[in-house]
Amino acid sequence: MLSLALLLLLDLSALSPAWASHQHFLPHSIKIPGDITLGGLFPIHARGPHGLPCGELKKEKGIHRMEAMLYALDQINGDPSLLPNITLGARILDTCSRDTYALEQSLTFVQALIQKDTSDIRCSDGRPPVIRKPERVVAVIGASASSVSIMVANILRLFEIPQVSYASTAPELSDNNRYDFFSRVVPPDSYQAQAMLDIVKALGWNYVSTLASEGNYGESGVDAFMQISREAGGVCIAQSVKIPREPTDGEFDKIINRLMETSNARGVIIFANEDDIKYVLAAVAGASLSFFRPLNPAGVCGSNRQVLEAAKRANLTGHFLFVGSDSWGAKSSPVMELEDVAEGAVTILPKRASIDGFDQYFTSRSLENNRRNIWFNEFWEDDFRCKLTRPGVEVDPGKKKCTGQERISRDSPYEQEGKVQFVIDAVYAVAYALHSMQQQLCGDQSDGGVCRAMDPVEGRSLLGYIRDVNFNGSAGTSVLFNENGDAPGRYDIFQFQMTNHSHPGYHVIGQWTNNLRLNLEEMQWSGGDKSLPDSICSYPCKPGERKKMVKGVPCCWHCELCDGYRYQADQFTCETCPPDMRPVPNRTACRPTPIIKLEWNSPWALVPASLSMLGIVATCTVVVTFVRFNDTPIVRASGRELSYVLLTGIFLIYLITFLMIAEPGVVVCAFRRLLLGLGMAITYSAMLTKTNRIYRIFEQGKRSVAPPKFISPTSQLLITFILVSVQVLGVFAWFVVVPPHTIVDYEELRPPNPDLARGILKCDMSDLSLICCLSYSMVLMVTCTVYAVKSRGVPETFNEAKPIGFTMYTTCIVWLAFVPIFFGTAQSTEKMFIQTATLTVSMTLSASVSLGMLYIPKVYVILFQPEQNIQKRKRSFKGVVQAAQLSHKSVRENQNGGSNFEPDRTQ
Repeated sequence: MLSLALLLLLDLSALSPAWASHQHFLPHSIKIPGDITLGGLFPIHARGPHGLPCGELKKEKGIHRMEAMLYALDQINGDPSLLPNITLGARILDTCSRDTYALEQSLTFVQALIQKDTSDIRCSDGRPPVIRKPERVVAVIGASASSVSIMVANILRLFEIPQVSYASTAPELSDNNRYDFFSRVVPPDSYQAQAMLDIVKALGWNYVSTLASEGNYGESGVDAFMQISREAGGVCIAQSVKIPREPTDGEFDKIINRLMETSNARGVIIFANEDDIKYVLAAVAGASLSFFRPLNPAGVCGSNRQVLEAAKRANLTGHFLFVGSDSWGAKSSPVMELEDVAEGAVTILPKRASIDGFDQYFTSRSLENNRRNIWFNEFWEDDFRCKLTRPGVEVDPGKKKCTGQERISRDSPYEQEGKVQFVIDAVYAVAYALHSMQQQLCGDQSDGGVCRAMDPVEGRSLLGYIRDVNFNGSAGTSVLFNENGDAPGRYDIFQFQMTNHSHPGYHVIGQWTNNLRLNLEEMQWSGGDKSLPDSICSYPCKPGERKKMVKGVPCCWHCELCDGYRYQADQFTCETCPPDMRPVPNRTACRPTPIIKLEWNSPWALVPASLSMLGIVATCTVVVTFVRFNDTPIVRASGRELSYVLLTGIFLIYLITFLMIAEPGVVVCAFRRLLLGLGMAITYSAMLTKTNRIYRIFEQGKRSVAPPKFISPTSQLLITFILVSVQVLGVFAWFVVVPPHTIVDYEELRPPNPDLARGILKCDMSDLSLICCLSYSMVLMVTCTVYAVKSRGVPETFNEAKPIGFTMYTTCIVWLAFVPIFFGTAQSTEKMFIQTATLTVSMTLSASVSLGMLYIPKVYVILFQPEQNIQKRKRSFKGVVQAAQLSHKSVRENQNGGSNFEPDRTQ
């Protein structure tokens, strides 16, 4: 292991031209003499531009923290009860916020452990050289950035030098197999990631983006957040964006544009260093980069402004809701002049307290009493914006000269940096570990000091003592380590607020110690809004809408309406309601479909009923007239027996209208089946019998003087009843096969809009069965029409051949019109009403035609022209035969162009 470290040391020395000067002069380090030396790593300067290792001075993260170590050493060395007779010294180095440069610097800590072969080296007089042995560093305080700590930890563990960091929080450093000599007094980002996830859930967000600075701190923090969110569930990552180490011009604008690709993810989890946060905020707000460039005299944009600046340039102030890690914390520099963009940002910071003793110490520092800090002159010039005079160096006339009488906090703003407490705790942790080691190894030596057993301090042994410390730190909270060298997770939750406060800035809104305590009532967002903003992929679906999940993103879905007759069975499923039900208005359940029937007050019922009532009155009038004048010549000539039968059929045709409108029931349905075709069968059977009789008489008269058979009234009635019995037998057979009953038809009136759906209470008669019920009457009607056509040549003086003919022609026209209307409305939502009205009106019209053409003229003569209702000479069959022969001859001569023949009407 030692040889490997030596090779690494030699390689790095070759890469660093300044190594020789580091070895002899160490111009970039602070040397504090002591019995035991501690190493210190601090980001005194930022990353340098254009390949330079170091850039601008970092007053807070660099000077404040480094002075905190010096302050802690002073306190320990001045405490007689802690490490009695032992003085702690220090070797403090500048990492320049760059991991590779920090690795070169940290070689200073291990050079005393490298065995150098000096056997071949001799002085000029031949004596062996006296080589000053470099001080041995027993432990290192630092570093700050996780990427730096990881790089340094790899070499320190080779030489078994314990390392205690005050700010590195990357979860990767919790791996005790790889970083077994690393400890930290701040909690790892795995705790911080859990705290941030708890904040996101408390705010009701489930869709957020992550933004990380390239490097161990940012990437490890985001990885921890993503892993914890996956394990916990309920939060999805929309975008995971990385900020390059060396961002180019426009890089942050691209980052903001990418975040806007998932604009619903307003929450942005930031694990970025202070150098990047500012420009992102500025890019959101739409500010110009050049506005901030004068802050950096070297011409390099202040990297701690990058995130905010990018946010501002995009003019998206108030859109993004930032949740920042401890690198943002409660610092003022990332939000300076971009407060409107940062308003509402929730940040997290390990629980801390301002150390009053350090404030007194630091504000008392001056150029005279702080010469041990080799960077203090640079800090003085930067803090007071003045220039110190140096021999041989001319001062810029535009710069004011430093007088040396300036005082921190009096002549310049001062606020204690947030990690000062942890720097002090880290130094004390090593001091208490050394104290325990001294007590155990040195025993009862009264003089104290470094005993033989502690010289040298063995690194692995010291590590064990460090891991066992447990003391109250500078802020009064306990300092201890778990088996991985991590401190317990204790965080304060801040929110940057601008309104409703006398002092705008960061305000504590909660704490996290293994669980979150967040005061939502004290939170406010852009413009002082108190309502919680949204950062969700998909809004909750409305009642009656199901979630159609987006593949691979459990927090995203499309809301799909359960349309038609479907209802929302659960949040992911739509199901169809049963046939007798329809969805409730919000489509979360089904409700019974209303049942309707044809009501008497409906126009579809009033019109047919009124017509039928008129027909019934007219039919009754004819019947009463015929009964009253039963023995008059007109009544007898019309064939009284068949007339009464025919009038009965007409009455039944009118009557069926009321059965079709009446509320369906077993009795009503039975009478519908029976009377629907019976009235027409009786009517057209009687007409057919009449026309057949006339046709047979005149056909027979053409051939002989013998009368045809079955022309007597009794025979006519018998024929009529035989024809009617076919209809009756068919109906009764139907009764046997399918007994009459009612049904509720839910399919007939089921339009696309389920609110209009209705179940129709009706008899169990389909359109086909209804037509079958009328089909026999249709056959009788057609047959009667055929006979009426054949009997069209019968003289007008012979019975009713011509009136029957006109009746049948008109009736056929009515029913021909009925068929397309009845079947053409089968798809209409008003099907039942239209078809019922069409059927009843058609039957009423056909009955009215028969009644009007056959009997109304007779009633008119009987009632208003009684002088024509007289007995004429009785006509014999011989006279009928003669009339038939003359009629046949007349028709033939007309066809041949001969003269007309006028029959003898006196017969």
